[in-house]
Amino acid sequence: MSADNMFADTMLYSLLERIFATVFPLVVIVLVGVIYARRHRGENRHHADMAVSNRINIDIFVPCLIFSVMASKDFSLGAYATLIIGAALVIMGSGLITLPLCKVLGVSRKTFVPPMMFNNSGNLGLPLALLAFGEQGLAAAIAMFLVSNLLHFSLGNYIINDQANTKSLLSNPIIIATVAGLIWNLTGFTLPEYIATALDMLGQIAIPLMLFSLGVRMSEVDFTYWKIGLYGAVLSPLSGIIVALPFAWAVDLSDQYTGYLVLFAVMPPAVLNFMLAERYQQQPQIVASVVLLGNIASLVFVPVTLFFIL
Repeated sequence: MSADNMFADTMLYSLLERIFATVFPLVVIVLVGVIYARRHRGENRHHADMAVSNRINIDIFVPCLIFSVMASKDFSLGAYATLIIGAALVIMGSGLITLPLCKVLGVSRKTFVPPMMFNNSGNLGLPLALLAFGEQGLAAAIAMFLVSNLLHFSLGNYIINDQANTKSLLSNPIIIATVAGLIWNLTGFTLPEYIATALDMLGQIAIPLMLFSLGVRMSEVDFTYWKIGLYGAVLSPLSGIIVALPFAWAVDLSDQYTGYLVLFAVMPPAVLNFMLAERYQQQPQIVASVVLLGNIASLVFVPVTLFFIL
């Protein structure tokens, strides 16, 4: 074997090892959630055990994570301006791509389009970015996650129900933490170490709890609507890539930032889509199939994507 072949084999092994090291911890935590839910679910309990935990995570732990990162000296929202624009285009472009397919698939646009637009950039995207790219990747992922949440609670709500009240957006803890973190970042103030440590510790709870909660949600896969779920599992990352790559080439994104955007683009549908569909009674069973099968399919799409971008 030549020296070049040995070097190539070593590099390939190193890459595969890095992908495994990135994906494996996430899969383990999700599986723990699945196993826990299956062992402790009563006849009619379903996901009731996680209701309080999810609320606390959204109201406290995730906002602490966001504020902690945004208030950091190393975080500059302006540095991620191009990524923010790219993320917004990926979200809206995915909706425009999948909108005409609704008639072909025989499904309501209010049911199918939102899961294609709003992906799992929180539960799955944040821990993936952290493990794959480190703290800088996490900061970039948070910037794109904020765009997704802002659009989801405004445009997403309107798509599902044009009578939805978007005033609640201003009282959303994640939005409040974003604004507070941005103001703090722009002022240039530094948090006292003891406060920063407390916020960091609270924020560190968010990511593993997100993954655990995802596992609990995935413990009940309803295969009644498996066909539309399978279509969604493929179209969600595909539509994102169709928008993300041309944008990256058009604005000449660096390889590093292209990797951030592509990873964001291939994330599966967000669990929040199911919650909103259930709230507005917009065929939640179909949305649940799209979300759950999409997240299962991400076990294939994510490693393949990491192989090309790492």
